[in-house]
This record gives sequence, structure tokens and C-alpha cells, in this order.
Amino acid sequence: MRFRIISLLLCSLCLAQSKYPVDSLLISKDTPIINRIGLIPISLWQRISYNTNVFNCQFYPSCSNYGAQAIKEYGIIKGSIITSDRIVRCNPFAYHYQIELSRPFNEKDGRLIDPIEYLQNNNPKKSPILAGIFSAIIPGMGRVYVNRTMDGLTGLWTFFITANSTYLAFKNENYFSVSIFGIATSFVWLGEIYGAWRLAKQL
Repeated sequence: MRFRIISLLLCSLCLAQSKYPVDSLLISKDTPIINRIGLIPISLWQRISYNTNVFNCQFYPSCSNYGAQAIKEYGIIKGSIITSDRIVRCNPFAYHYQIELSRPFNEKDGRLIDPIEYLQNNNPKKSPILAGIFSAIIPGMGRVYVNRTMDGLTGLWTFFITANSTYLAFKNENYFSVSIFGIATSFVWLGEIYGAWRLAKQL
């Protein structure tokens, strides 16, 4: 039954043309099928976020459009890792970090401009490799190491939520949920490693 519902959902999303930006990638012949799988959750999210002001993103591009762009440019694996890093950074402390890094703001709406491509510091204050290793051992610790404590705590909390959800699903023998939450946990963990490494290269 679940697979039938998922199949119907996939067909309806792939055939739809609407106001949601990610749909243009879903129906594009240039988008590989494997990438479309990663775009479907983003498309579903945009159907919620684009119809209410409650979920307005503080970043430009928004996290959903950033994720779609990342998957388009880097594929579903690397793109999802990059997206996971952005979601963790989309927290109440992002404005402070934007000012600290002297990053620009969008002229139209004041959102924080945060493109996928980033400027590297040729002489980083902290080791990117060490930052990545710290987050591999304890998710979020690499961000703390590069003085992004609140991002680190957000990353740790996100990892805990997804990992705990995986454990509870396994305990209840709900293996469909185990696979979903397990994949999410893996991308959060990899996103923490990438995010810490990237931050260290910027600062």
C-alpha cells in the first residue's frame, strides 16, 4: 500500500507544472531519475512553505531552492550533504554569523545571501581536516572547534533527533521508517563533517 501511494505521488509530482521552483527540475528531461528522488521531498516541502509565511526562510536562496540547486549541480549524494549543512545553519544565530563574516544581504527583502559556492581563506585559522574529524566523532563538535558553537549545538541536536527516530523505529520493528530515518541520519552526520570542514576553510 505504501509503495502504491508513493508511486502515485511520484507520478503526480513529475507531471505537475506549478508555481513551485523545484518542479521545473522534476519535469526537466535533463534531470536524472536518481536526482528526482532527492528533489521530491523538497517539492513536497515547497507546497507547504510557499503557502504560508510561517516558514519563510531567512536565507537567499531559501533552503529548499539551495537544496534543489545543490542536487542539480552535484548529484543526490553530495547535494544532499550540502543541503543538510545549510539546514543546520538555518537557525536563529545565522544573522549574527552573517554580520561577523561581512556577508551581503538581499536588497529586496533583507535575507542573508548564502550561495553554494564560497570564498576560501588561504590561511585558515583552524584546520579543516581536524574540524571534519571532530564532527565525525561527535556531530557538531567540528563547528564548535571553529567557534560556531550554536551551529554545532544545532547540528548535534539534529543528529540526535534523526538517530533517536531511527532507533525507535527499529525498536518498534517499523523497517520502512528505519530506512527513511537511517538515511536522514547518515546525511546529517555527513553534513556535519562537510559543514565543519567548509567553515574552517572560510574562517
